[in-house]
Amino acid sequence: MLNKAMKKLLQKLVNKETVLYIVFGVLTTLVNLAVLWGMNRALGEDLVLLGNAVAFVVSVLFAYAVNKLFVFESRSWKPNVLGRELALFFAARLFSFGLEELGLWIAKVPLRAADHTLLGLSGLWIAKILLMILTVILNYVFSKLVIFRDKN
Repeated sequence: MLNKAMKKLLQKLVNKETVLYIVFGVLTTLVNLAVLWGMNRALGEDLVLLGNAVAFVVSVLFAYAVNKLFVFESRSWKPNVLGRELALFFAARLFSFGLEELGLWIAKVPLRAADHTLLGLSGLWIAKILLMILTVILNYVFSKLVIFRDKN
């Protein structure tokens, strides 16, 4: 049985906002992976950082739209509100993107040198997935506490 504190914590963590964030986070991740896959097919895995950058831009544009409209329900389109949200959203995403790029750069040499695979995924893809989990958590915290915070 869960005690009262555990139930309260679970109720706080699992709500409409967090469920929608996870759903749209999964969709954003799929957009990111699809673009990265396409870029890797077109450019080759040696240019993974460039492909990751393109995937980042496309997925951030998608993420901003769904987070604004559906997750955090920010309905204001006033220029000052929109400008603030966009600037903070992209700044936060650039920060987490920088961490992801750094992680991929660090992982690239040792993972490519050894032929690591898990469930048919190369070491770079495994590193990408692990880094994306960290990115999702960081982005939620930034969005919730800074970007789309309720001013009331």
